[in-house]
Amino acid sequence: MASKQNFSVVVDLGTSKMVALAGKLTELGKMEILGTAQIPSKGIKRGVIVNIEEAADALGDLLNLLENQLEERPEVVHVAFAGSKMRTIDYRTTSLTSGEGFVTASDVQRLLDEAERVEIQQDYKVVKVIPTSYMIDDEHEVEKPVGTTGRKIEANFKLVVMPTQYVNNLNLVFDKAGVELGEIVHASLAISEAVLSSEEKEMGVIVMDFGAGTTNIAVYQDSILRHTAVIPFGGQVVTNDIKEGCSIFLKKAELLKVKYGQAMGDFADEQKVVTIAGENGWEPRDISFKSLAYIIQARLEEIIECVNVQIEKSGMESNLGSGIVITGGTAKLDNMVALVKFKTAMDARNAHAVIHPVNRKEEFKNPELFTALGALKLVLSSSGNISERTQVRSSKKKERRFAPLFKDVVQGALNLFDTDGSDAELN
Repeated sequence: MASKQNFSVVVDLGTSKMVALAGKLTELGKMEILGTAQIPSKGIKRGVIVNIEEAADALGDLLNLLENQLEERPEVVHVAFAGSKMRTIDYRTTSLTSGEGFVTASDVQRLLDEAERVEIQQDYKVVKVIPTSYMIDDEHEVEKPVGTTGRKIEANFKLVVMPTQYVNNLNLVFDKAGVELGEIVHASLAISEAVLSSEEKEMGVIVMDFGAGTTNIAVYQDSILRHTAVIPFGGQVVTNDIKEGCSIFLKKAELLKVKYGQAMGDFADEQKVVTIAGENGWEPRDISFKSLAYIIQARLEEIIECVNVQIEKSGMESNLGSGIVITGGTAKLDNMVALVKFKTAMDARNAHAVIHPVNRKEEFKNPELFTALGALKLVLSSSGNISERTQVRSSKKKERRFAPLFKDVVQGALNLFDTDGSDAELN
């Protein structure tokens, strides 16, 4: 699914906004940005496409803005996506090496191909295979197995899976927008690439992305992705709580949250009050900063409790030396870091980009571009790199069943699927 064009385009399909980036690698291997575009989202709710026509129209408008900068229409567009039922599962398989007593590239490729074809729960598809470790002859664990001496290779993968309907909807949206769907990048992996250093991933770290419709987390330890989860609640549910708690219109509730809201009521000034102007004959309404903050804090605490459940599921809670990196629109609230520290008993910091394009550097200090920036780096770096391969099979391709040799391994993956990354619930 490679494009003939000498640049790549990624789109971050968020609940509140769509962001597109076009870029390429320079001769020195640095990222150069060729174009950026951003518009409000349509047809997406809590990270899920709910209206094909609206989402396709918005995507078309977004790509038109990008096309004006590129002076040509992208042929293939990759997407960063985080639907509420996207998740990762573990998969392990073994094989004898085919070379003269050492691991070859074809040996590793064969294992990757098998992982990409594995059948999981009905109506779900594997959209990305992430190698986590390789074991040679049951003795030596290696990150780069090619060339290692041995007769047996065991591979451990993280499989990014999503409902087949999600994939079908994405294909419909991109087809109607007049472009081909490329790689599907889990938004949690994209944001991690943009804001986490290699040292943090090695020590153990969580990235917590408070989006409008979802809260996405990714857990790393020893430089390996250990767990991901998409919690189907984000900044929009906080806005709705303000609307209900203050009896004001939704648009004003969002403005109130952004301009005067903060994450901890104890730190809000109880003497300060904001007056919401009346409309259509309704009287003006006074809302105290402290009352507003407590409304926000109550919902944020519930979301963070869901995050705590996912951290526990990862099994890494005692091995996260770096703590939590928070990002997303809701993360901008005053005292958000303090609330995360208080509710998780872990250190936390606000995110900043660790990717620095050779041009337009100031522009990419904007957190709204982080997911697309990380996705672009992953897409650019994956070209020709066996350890970064992603398969998004066309619906026209014939699906192949896995060989009987792998049935026991597949059953293990299915067992993990029942528990890993399960949907969080708020009462």
